[in-house]
Amino acid sequence: MTTDNCKLLIVDDDSIVRQGVVAYLEDSGFTVFEAAGGEVALELFREEQPDVVLTDLKMPGMDGMQLLEQIRQLSPATPVLVMSGVGVMGDVVAALRLGATDFLVKPFADMEVLVHAVSKSLERRDLLAENRQYRHDLERANRELRDHLRTLERDQRAGRRVQQHLLPPTPVTKGSYSVEHRVIPSLFLSGDFVDLAYTSDRYISFYLIDVAGHGASSAFVTIWMKHVATEIFNERQSFRHYAKIDSDLKEWLQEINRRLLESRLGTHMTCLVGVIDLQENLLHYGVAGHLPLPVLVSGDGAHYLQGKGAPLGLFPDHDWEIFRHPFPADGHLLALSDGILEVMPAKDLLEKEEYLLKLLSCSGKSLTEVCSALGLEELSAAPDDIAIVSIVRHA
Repeated sequence: MTTDNCKLLIVDDDSIVRQGVVAYLEDSGFTVFEAAGGEVALELFREEQPDVVLTDLKMPGMDGMQLLEQIRQLSPATPVLVMSGVGVMGDVVAALRLGATDFLVKPFADMEVLVHAVSKSLERRDLLAENRQYRHDLERANRELRDHLRTLERDQRAGRRVQQHLLPPTPVTKGSYSVEHRVIPSLFLSGDFVDLAYTSDRYISFYLIDVAGHGASSAFVTIWMKHVATEIFNERQSFRHYAKIDSDLKEWLQEINRRLLESRLGTHMTCLVGVIDLQENLLHYGVAGHLPLPVLVSGDGAHYLQGKGAPLGLFPDHDWEIFRHPFPADGHLLALSDGILEVMPAKDLLEKEEYLLKLLSCSGKSLTEVCSALGLEELSAAPDDIAIVSIVRHA
């Protein structure tokens, strides 16, 4: 604000001092109103709404202290400068406590001090106004952010219910085999997903995927995967004939890979897909970049099954190898996503895998016992999505 636009109110019962101050400030470019007492000053303040008030403290009738209190009630943001003689400094302290912006000691040796004090009070007023506006804008932004977060959380919770609804039932028993699964998202939604299918009384097929990334974008890909995997399974009548199990697994991986590349979803996923022949007690499986490898716990301890292959959604012409492994009586197969490695206390990947193997070798056969052995029951927040498929062949 320039001095031409700035209005001042000068209040002093000493006409000589008052007129001298008024004259100097008018010469400095201010618009100045004057009053000889508090009552008149208060009326002028209401009418003219000055930008700054300069008032003497000692005046008959309404003194400067009372005027200060009235102005602070009417307009807390208006700067009030008090003028006082040297002998009444106690009143100056009281005025500052009431909210006076500054004080000036009379008589004035240099009238330019007045201009400087007024300018400083205006700067301070403008700065406080900016701060108030900033706080107001910040509070409004915070309210809007909280509203958006609440909406997002509602959407995420709804998405989580949809995703959980797409998961297969658990636990399930088929012949001498029992199957359980659990998905623990790091956020509301998970990029990990599992699914099961039962083709006749002879085969159990399953897959576990881990989509790159976290949250909603990865979760949407799992929904896409559920639809595509089921469509391929039904269209091709997969995993129904012994002679075609391995070729069905390979074709399934190749078709998922092709569709993922063509979808332009801009992501990739790791996958473990398997078929258990309940008649031969034989596991057929393929690995698409999935770590850790599946773990088989049996009478001779826990060990990782062999496996290799590129993730899905990266290479258009990759050829996946299909592996086989006997499923022993009382054996326990565990497929886990790599989020489990994030909660292992060891330092590097090899140490984490060895530590995981040690924990699984000592765990029970129920998924609850497995999760307890892995410390997942006490886990308050998972650093990454964790998915587990547990398949037990009962003796």
